[in-house]
Amino acid sequence: MLISGGRGGAAAPFKVVTGHGAFVVPVFRKVQFLSLSLFESEVEEPCVTKQGIALTVRAVIAAKVGNDTESIVNAGQRFLSDQRQMPTLTGRIFAGHLRSIIGSMTVEEIITERQKLATEVLDGSKGEMAKMGLIVDALQIQNIDDGGLGYIRAMAAPHNARIQQQAQIAQANADQAAAEAQQQSLRQQAQYERDTAITQAGFAAETQAAQAKAAQAGPLSDAQAQQEVINAKTELAQRQASLREEQLVAEVIKPAEADAEKLRIMARAEAERTRIQAEAAASSNRVALDQALINQLPLIVEKAAQGLAGAKVTMLNGSDGLSDMISGLAAQGVAIFDTLRGEVGSDKPAQDLPSHSEPKGIAAKDDPAQGGDNQR
Repeated sequence: MLISGGRGGAAAPFKVVTGHGAFVVPVFRKVQFLSLSLFESEVEEPCVTKQGIALTVRAVIAAKVGNDTESIVNAGQRFLSDQRQMPTLTGRIFAGHLRSIIGSMTVEEIITERQKLATEVLDGSKGEMAKMGLIVDALQIQNIDDGGLGYIRAMAAPHNARIQQQAQIAQANADQAAAEAQQQSLRQQAQYERDTAITQAGFAAETQAAQAKAAQAGPLSDAQAQQEVINAKTELAQRQASLREEQLVAEVIKPAEADAEKLRIMARAEAERTRIQAEAAASSNRVALDQALINQLPLIVEKAAQGLAGAKVTMLNGSDGLSDMISGLAAQGVAIFDTLRGEVGSDKPAQDLPSHSEPKGIAAKDDPAQGGDNQR
């Protein structure tokens, strides 16, 4: 709100009220309003570059009245009566600065450095815009056209060709990668099909083996059952044979062995009895024989003494010699008795009786009638 009048000699022609109200005395004060909103201005200006090439540049400017009192007063003094002039005047100011700046640049710089162009245009118009109380929020270069000369297109041709070449290379690489991927996919598919076929063949083989095994399971079970029956029968037969053998041993062999042992014992007992009886008989006969010999011993001694009856005996030792002679005779009789007893007891043929030993201490002479003169 711009309030004017009633203050003669004031430095500012307006009293600026922003953001609140104010009391105004009618007749003495005049109130006018200035918009502080953003406005837009379009510029389409033919320009000539540093190279002499004509270009048509279209730009858009976004501007507004500044918020400070000075800017509001400057804008009020210029546009308060007709605020619609602000976009037109702003566009003309920027068109002049745009022609001036493009004339100092090449087409390549304008195409590649649009932001630099916009910045230089803003910097060149900032002072003039400030005098009018306006500030620029943005400047955008929308289009640059060479009017059909083909310069911009020709300038873009190498880059376009390079881009197309790169695009073709990229497309070729993509096609090659796609072909390789497709071949890899086909190989993987073939590998998968081969693995699947191998797996299926393995499953089929396992299935056939299982079926064959299942088909053989019945006969194998029967054969195993029959074998177990045969083994059981064989074991039973072996046990029966063993039992029969034990029975045979118990019923036949053991009794036979017992009978044989009984016969051997009886035979040994009989032999022993016979031996004892023989010994007893021999002992009885010996006793009888000894008794007979004892009974005949005096007769034997007598017969031995009779041999000395006709002999001439000389006693060498007196009475001792006589005693020795008697003892010798007795001893000779005993020796004869022992000899006869031994010969009879041994059942051997009787041997000639030993020669009679002469009694010790006796000297005998043969009878003269015998024709000798021997002494004993």
